[in-house]
Amino acid sequence: MAQDFDGIVLGLGGFGGAVFEHIARRGQSVVGIERFEIAHDYGSSHGETRIIRKAYFEHPDYVPLLLRSYELWRGLERDCGRALLHQVGLLIAGPPQGEAVAGARLARSLHGVPLDDLPPAVAATRFPGFRIPAGFDVVFEPDAGFLDVENCVRAQVERGVRAGGTVRTGERILSWESNGTTVRVVTDRDEYRARCAVIAAGPWTGELLVDLHLPLNVVRKPVLWCAVRSPAFDVANGAPTFYFEMAEGAFYGFPSLDGRTLKLAEHTGGQPVADPANVDRNLHPDDVAPVAGFIETCLPDLNPQPVRHSVCMYTLTPDHHFIVDRHPRFPNVAIAAGFSGHGFKFTQVLGEALADLAIEGATKLPIDFLGLGRLAIPIQSCSAASS
Repeated sequence: MAQDFDGIVLGLGGFGGAVFEHIARRGQSVVGIERFEIAHDYGSSHGETRIIRKAYFEHPDYVPLLLRSYELWRGLERDCGRALLHQVGLLIAGPPQGEAVAGARLARSLHGVPLDDLPPAVAATRFPGFRIPAGFDVVFEPDAGFLDVENCVRAQVERGVRAGGTVRTGERILSWESNGTTVRVVTDRDEYRARCAVIAAGPWTGELLVDLHLPLNVVRKPVLWCAVRSPAFDVANGAPTFYFEMAEGAFYGFPSLDGRTLKLAEHTGGQPVADPANVDRNLHPDDVAPVAGFIETCLPDLNPQPVRHSVCMYTLTPDHHFIVDRHPRFPNVAIAAGFSGHGFKFTQVLGEALADLAIEGATKLPIDFLGLGRLAIPIQSCSAASS
């Protein structure tokens, strides 16, 4: 017999965990269904850290969401009793008219977020671990920093459980359907019914929304930890997170948290993934070469050969902006998809928005630019999706 709830959340990673806790905290009975365990390393919300920032170069419309997101992260920290957001700053370097530097300055001019222009010589003195390429501009965002990604996922889900939410792990979604008023979900273990649902399954979202033919492209993204040769990279010595827009691609990283290694990766590129359940998690020379080239150019006191690695996935939309909306045929189903490698910092605020969409049918948060309407989505007549 089906178990009945007010809401069902499909996926309990970064976004699913956030919407799960937001629904539970509104006094709604909610079940979150997760294929793996909480804070697993099979999807897109793992690897110790994620950058968070306000001077958003991808699109200035993200900034109001980020201001709310910072508030919500601090609230989650107070509730769980541990630090999650570390404001160590962000160094951005690139061509003056490139996406990163020019976009961050545009966000500053439109929204007044703190952002300092640093002459390259000043940046090199203040942050001696970095070598700034000739012709680059440098900006520094003091309010930026990083989130402890696995701890954030755990804290969100734990908060939802404390508010009365139910968690089901180790269950794979077989099918779901909606008649517009009731959602029915069948897993390999059980069956659930609810008034509303949110689909937030990361790289598996396309499989659960086959009727929408969402233009999602899942790519494999290796992340490397390399040995440091200088204390300049140590977080205790004021080292920041960083983002460099190079001609060869964009690269990002974090200060050394252990005094021995530093995490960094290429943000651009990525090999297509046919089956997210079977992504290649081995490290290959072609994975290392671009990052090693960047290290030799810009981080000379870092060993270019990694001592360990991790593999996650980006789920990309064509314009690299998110999909946060209601299902076009089932108003009691909300969709969170296509976070394109820069979404995790938004999980708290978009969890709030998705809870609004699922429960109320609308949200006051400024998410219209993330709607399905910007994409050409052919709608078929089927009423269910399965994986």
